[in-house]
Amino acid sequence: MSDTSVIKGRGAQHNSHNRFLELSYEMRDDFLEFCHKEGEIADKNKTQYLNVFPKTIVNKVTSPDVGMAYSMNMYQGCEHGCIYCYARNSHEFWGYSAGLDFERRISVKKDAPKLLEALLKKKSWKAQTIVMSGNTDCYQPAEKQFQLTRKCLEVFLKYKHPVGIITKNSLILRDLDLLKDLAKDNLIGVNISITSLSEDTRRILEPRTATIKKRLETVQVLSENGIPVNVMLAPIIPSINSHEILPMAKKVSELGALSIAHAIVRLNGAIGELFTDWIRKTMPDRADKVLHQIQDCHGGTLNESRYGKRMRGEGHIAKQINDTIKLARLKYFEDKSMPRLNKELHEQYKNGQLKLF
Repeated sequence: MSDTSVIKGRGAQHNSHNRFLELSYEMRDDFLEFCHKEGEIADKNKTQYLNVFPKTIVNKVTSPDVGMAYSMNMYQGCEHGCIYCYARNSHEFWGYSAGLDFERRISVKKDAPKLLEALLKKKSWKAQTIVMSGNTDCYQPAEKQFQLTRKCLEVFLKYKHPVGIITKNSLILRDLDLLKDLAKDNLIGVNISITSLSEDTRRILEPRTATIKKRLETVQVLSENGIPVNVMLAPIIPSINSHEILPMAKKVSELGALSIAHAIVRLNGAIGELFTDWIRKTMPDRADKVLHQIQDCHGGTLNESRYGKRMRGEGHIAKQINDTIKLARLKYFEDKSMPRLNKELHEQYKNGQLKLF
């Protein structure tokens, strides 16, 4: 039975301390008691959108085991609230907490489309696939209001430049028209994250994401429209979704996905504390088991930073997970693969239109 004090609609249950700040913030019991007596709400649990103005929008990825060369993020922080999200730690760079702040204080880069266009027009720029959502989801709830992802897709289409998308939100189907136009020239690849077939698991693990039903429908609709889809079974968390690998792989293959990818959960930085607090409140009956099995995958610790090990883990439990993924690929994806995106067209469209000579 879960703790009745759980903050509904959020993953993190508190604001962890920002390691870069000397001061810390806490909500004391005497303040909470005062609010209770006065009939006031101590924490309204509302999301704030904050405008920021970076000078660049595309980042070069130097990590050797990530699988992308360049990424861009229109939003910092993510209202989806996935408790395991590795991007939480990056919110500390901006002076916020990796906990509730990450879900409730969303930085919005309204100049993203202009910054992207300026980059793609540079004579020195050579086409490389740029992945939207290398850090935070480009189709999180903020996108409904600001539509920065759609505007950036229009830029990619105008300049015939390859783009990848990572998301767990069915809002991507709003932009089906642009995705179909990009797919005609093999300029788009979509990665849909699906971590469970259980709506109950999804609801507590990823509280403000699209439902499992909606995500499966998204895989099917994109595939039926000729848009290549890779499904990310990530992260795999022992004793939470590790038993679902084969059923998930089978289902998404039937819906048209061309491949699957996975990663074993790792809880770096503040995420270890946040995840431990969360699981003791939401799954107290199996909290110790899950935490110990995660540690077993990472040499006895929740924190794992070693390249080549951090995504796949090591030990008996990690081997079982990785072997199951291999089996899933053999059973359901043996004759399928994601296409290489087209990098040849962009040079002809540097000025936004086809060069005749």
